[in-house]
Amino acid sequence: MDNSEVFVGLDIGTTSIKALVCENVKGQLKVIGVGIAPSTGLNHGVIVDIDKTAHAISQAIAKAEEKSNLSIKKVIVGLPANYLQMQKVHGMVTIASQGQSREIVNRDVIDVAKETLTQNIPPERAVLDLVPTEFSVDGFGGIKDPRGMVSVRLEMKATLYTGPKTIIHNTKKAVQRAGYTIKDFVIAPIATDFNLLNDGEQDFGTVVIDLGGGQTTTSIVHDHQLKYTFVDPEGGQYVTKDISTVLNTSLKNAEKLKLNHGYADHTLADTDAEINVNVVGKNEPVQFSEEYLAEVIEARMRQIFERIHQKLQSIHAPELPGGVTIIGGGAAMPGVKELAQQYFAGNIKVYVPEQMGVRHPGYANGLSLSMYESQLSDVGKLIKQTIQQPDIIESPRKEEPAPADDGRQLVHQWSNEPERPTRSTKNRANAKGKKRSATKDKQHSFGSRLKGMFDNLFD
Repeated sequence: MDNSEVFVGLDIGTTSIKALVCENVKGQLKVIGVGIAPSTGLNHGVIVDIDKTAHAISQAIAKAEEKSNLSIKKVIVGLPANYLQMQKVHGMVTIASQGQSREIVNRDVIDVAKETLTQNIPPERAVLDLVPTEFSVDGFGGIKDPRGMVSVRLEMKATLYTGPKTIIHNTKKAVQRAGYTIKDFVIAPIATDFNLLNDGEQDFGTVVIDLGGGQTTTSIVHDHQLKYTFVDPEGGQYVTKDISTVLNTSLKNAEKLKLNHGYADHTLADTDAEINVNVVGKNEPVQFSEEYLAEVIEARMRQIFERIHQKLQSIHAPELPGGVTIIGGGAAMPGVKELAQQYFAGNIKVYVPEQMGVRHPGYANGLSLSMYESQLSDVGKLIKQTIQQPDIIESPRKEEPAPADDGRQLVHQWSNEPERPTRSTKNRANAKGKKRSATKDKQHSFGSRLKGMFDNLFD
């Protein structure tokens, strides 16, 4: 097997660490191995004990190696959206030499990307990602890949994502201490939103809710760009703690009750079903109704959904055509979709991967990391070289040497690639123009409100 076509996504969660080994077979990603281990050393999605986390990472990857029959050396690591900040940036470089225009090459893309990074970033923060919105060649905009075009001036508009250096440092140290090399860092909402949603959902706007164990992450993607993220400090662990406290049982028993008998919407529970619960201080199990257990779970889930709903209202987020997509381990609980429908408008769906062995919403993050890396474009790889160590991403064209390390301490991240290299920019533009013009009059008011909302997010 050609290891260059194998991708390992590492999802470092608060309650569990998942390693998914995927093989790219003729453009299709196939899961060939999965490893999962209980998390240790994390709090609300952030690593607080490097050694404990490193041990858990080793356990998860070792299981993935056994299942896939491969020796894993490099992994694609997801980063949480905690304290993520984003801003619009712009860069411009001169291509002409002695007044003569010439063709744009890889080096020019790297140079214009570097120009966009001339921002005043606080010392405690690091660059996570630089996502191009468009390139302009001599004033002609809307270009996704300018290479090969003749130009005097090259410009790039992009979104710059930054995060705390502490999160990057601790994650990097934990993975290295576990004995593995980081092939790439990817912001988790970027990986999921641009690989699990279809083209229409990315274009017209979708809310993605990741119900994790230690926290819940909400993100908005619109016009093929990550526009907004919000991290709620509560997740599945809090549901388990509530069950433990109310029913006076151990956390281990509470987790089993949640997984085996839990409902997020109490109206779906069986009112006649009784559950035997091992209660602390009792010699014999105590019976509770399945409906009562669901009421305990629902109370916490309502709090989480209510805070997300209020946050979306505070930024004046309208009803997005793509609706709401729910992922994460908590999304597997029966009744989550029905409860979410009481708080969010539009179509509500729970995303479940289709690949064998990972048909559970809890694997969505790990799978999306491999999907992202396997579909990274040449332009995306070039831009990554401006914000990360040169040894992480190889140069897409062998005839051009990779840029020398200039010593800057910029931590890397991905480049969103909403446009596939095999699709022409012209055809895309024409198709999008026809689609939008057909509904222009009908959605004029909605479009104005939507544009105003996302413009305000960067203010």
